Amino acid sequence: MMLTCTVARAQSDTTQTKPQVLVMELRSEIDARTNRYVELAFERADEIRADLIVIDMDTYGGALYDADDIRTRILESEVPVYVYINKDAASAGALISIACDSIYMSAGASIGAATVVSGGTGEAAPDKYQSYMRSIMRATAEARGRDPQIAEAMVDQNLEVDSISKAGEVITFSTSEAIKYGFCEAQVSSIAGLLERSDLQEGDYTLTVYERDFTENIIAFFLNPFISGILILIMLGGVYFELQTPGIGFPIMAAIVALVLYLVPHYLNGLAENWEIAAFFVGAVLIALEVLVIPGFGVAGIAGLALTIGSLILVMLNNTNFDFFFVDPSELLSAVATALAGMFGGIILMFFGGVRLTDSAAFKRVSLESTQSRSEGYTSNTREGTFIGKEGEAYTVLRPSGKILIGDELFDAYTRGDYIPRGEKIVVVNDEGTSLRVKLAKDVPKEGLS
Repeated sequence: MMLTCTVARAQSDTTQTKPQVLVMELRSEIDARTNRYVELAFERADEIRADLIVIDMDTYGGALYDADDIRTRILESEVPVYVYINKDAASAGALISIACDSIYMSAGASIGAATVVSGGTGEAAPDKYQSYMRSIMRATAEARGRDPQIAEAMVDQNLEVDSISKAGEVITFSTSEAIKYGFCEAQVSSIAGLLERSDLQEGDYTLTVYERDFTENIIAFFLNPFISGILILIMLGGVYFELQTPGIGFPIMAAIVALVLYLVPHYLNGLAENWEIAAFFVGAVLIALEVLVIPGFGVAGIAGLALTIGSLILVMLNNTNFDFFFVDPSELLSAVATALAGMFGGIILMFFGGVRLTDSAAFKRVSLESTQSRSEGYTSNTREGTFIGKEGEAYTVLRPSGKILIGDELFDAYTRGDYIPRGEKIVVVNDEGTSLRVKLAKDVPKEGLS
């Protein structure tokens, strides 16, 4: 297929004197990240008004659903798309290649072997997946004027094609075989050689190699499992430390930022589905209800934890409608380990971080270490007389801080980590500082208050 029509269009444009060629590289496993890369590359091609898109391919395949998305995007492109198979176009790579307008291959390259296999085990997938792959391979070949029977035989070893393949073997073409049977236009040694066969001599066109920009590299950085674990730790730690202090402060803001940095990159790369994100927020609401409204820890709390932890794991996995057949077991293990490591790290931070933080040199540089004792005349207590032993009731929930009512007056109060529901009878056990320390009245002996 020649580029004559697009060259003519480019030359007729007064703002563009040379044909624009965009090259995208598919040199790794086909997955959600590759899918997004291709989507952005097509957007870039539209921005520069590309006259030709060339895919530089070397892949053993990957996720079927992502490959199908890429195939559809190529078939629907108004700009011609050529592929240069520099070494391998197996499985999902073969599907993408057949979708292109023209196929070029280097010496020693191959195309085919498109049987669908499961992630990790490498075993053939059930027939429903093979049937789906056969149908889209056939439809794609028909759309590009290539032999659909051969395309199907690249998937199904039971299909026998006269003089090409025997039953029990899937078709994999070398460069010469692909040329012979109409699955390759010509053998070339480079993209420049491909363009020469399209009547574009070097210097007569502008070539742009699409690369991820800084923002996309940052997104890829936050997809790293180690970084994901750190973000989970920050989320958990931020919520915990926020509950220990009144008002909205730095801890909860850090947790929100960590949540955004966790979800957005996975969503943009097609890993996080809408229902997975919704499950996370439903779980968070259930946990909030358990902590703030429902006393104790029951069904709502357990369901909330299951939803939040489960959604954090699922967000990292490229499952489709809860189908994990194509998910590599190592990826599943990595996702579970990342989520659990982040959560256990947050728990460790809760129990030990607070004490160690106050003992750190960095904290001491910004903290007041001297003690302003009452015996030296220092006091922040504006109340007259002692309140120790006085009884009242919880005006709000204490978790562990809140307000209490003694007589007709409201006072700030706190517990030593105990949860006290609203309306419960309390006793003041310490009145130093601006807040009163209290306990449940039923837990306080009549003597020995301190």
